[in-house]
Amino acid sequence: RSMKVLVIGESCIDNFTYGEANRLTPEAPVPVFNSFENIIVEGMAMNVRNNIKSLGVEVGIHTNPNWRIVEKTRFIDHRTNHMFLRVDQNDHKISHTTNLRKIKFDQYDGVVISDYNKGFLTEEDIYYISENHDLVFLDTKKVLGDYCNNVEFIKINNSEYLKSENYAFANKNIRDKLIVTLGSKGCMYKEHVFPVVKTEVKDVAGAGDTFIAGFTVKYLQTKDIVQSIQFANECATIVVQKRGVSVVGQDSVY
Repeated sequence: RSMKVLVIGESCIDNFTYGEANRLTPEAPVPVFNSFENIIVEGMAMNVRNNIKSLGVEVGIHTNPNWRIVEKTRFIDHRTNHMFLRVDQNDHKISHTTNLRKIKFDQYDGVVISDYNKGFLTEEDIYYISENHDLVFLDTKKVLGDYCNNVEFIKINNSEYLKSENYAFANKNIRDKLIVTLGSKGCMYKEHVFPVVKTEVKDVAGAGDTFIAGFTVKYLQTKDIVQSIQFANECATIVVQKRGVSVVGQDSVY
């Protein structure tokens, strides 16, 4: 059978509202934003799923059923791509409604946990998933803990790593799983930095989703960590050159 991946985590709608601000309002010293373009895409775990699919791999998703009412709206200058404001709606309506025991984990070659720490998954859920599948890739906003012990890889960004640095330092098992993304510097794995090609960055939104998607696909294909990291770096580098949240195309990186 063909390779199949399951993504588990909360999802949302990403709304990119582009416009311009050429004057201040007379009521207060704040810019008046005139919008003229809306781009609506699927975000968070759905973005991970869409990136995996775009790389030619069959993928399923287990996400919050009300994800379409959860929205991140960014107001952005269309010329400079400067973000004036982000407005989040209905985060509080993401609840712990998941029933992981209905999932047939043996149908999947790998499981990606895309945990934005908004209430959909608990630490116990993450532990349960890793107990029921041998190849789990975790991308989490939670502070790391013993619930991570059985996952295969943990992808976090540098600011997230700093919150868990003491725990990771004290637990070699966790350190050996960690892939820490470093923005324009690439990423770090086992104290080795894997650089990325310098490029013009238009938007970093969703780059972490693309990274974990690319890493998962390549690792399932090759079981080669270094090759998978380099591929994930390349995927993320492609999407940060685009406006908004976008997916990497299969033809772009193969």
